[in-house]
Amino acid sequence: MSMYWNNFADFLAMGGYGLYVWGSFGMALAVIVAEVLQLAARRKALAATPQRTTRLATGAPHEA
Repeated sequence: MSMYWNNFADFLAMGGYGLYVWGSFGMALAVIVAEVLQLAARRKALAATPQRTTRLATGAPHEA
């Protein structure tokens, strides 16, 4: 099996395995993007409640 393609369509087809190859790349990219977005949302939520995170980190008693 050679790694040389005659044109771009052959490259995308990947010798008949293009659906699996590009589908895998697409799914991996989707998971990475979702992870980054979730981390950004968590960071934003934590930044909005600094007193609560400080209490949780120090073990200070809950204020009623």
